Amino acid sequence: MDAESLVELFAPLGPVRVKRMFGGKGIYLDGFIIAVELSDGVLYLKGDAQSAPAFEAAGGRRWVYEGETKAGKPRAVAMPYWTMPEEAFDDEEALRRFAGLARDASIRADAAKARPASKPGVTLRKHGRAK
Repeated sequence: MDAESLVELFAPLGPVRVKRMFGGKGIYLDGFIIAVELSDGVLYLKGDAQSAPAFEAAGGRRWVYEGETKAGKPRAVAMPYWTMPEEAFDDEEALRRFAGLARDASIRADAAKARPASKPGVTLRKHGRAK
């Protein structure tokens, strides 16, 4: 789809922004990426462990591509995106439901990136020295 068609498809959700990325397009809602359209035209919605069951139950397939290990051996790489269920292309309620799941997954992913990683077993004493 061209960018205008993607904006029209997601219009029931509010204003979306479409950006070129990775040879395809990224679709953003409220500043969060909710979908990607790959160069082959397949539209994937952002997902995570919490939303995956809903996408799978609706017939969604996870985006998996062939990568390589450091040793150069082939391996499957699973991305956190699922194909948009067919019903969401024609049914505004379904679109709102699945795009809402994608937005929520993107918000969770963004929050997880913003949290500093803690190191187990290290605590600071009153004067800033590690125990």
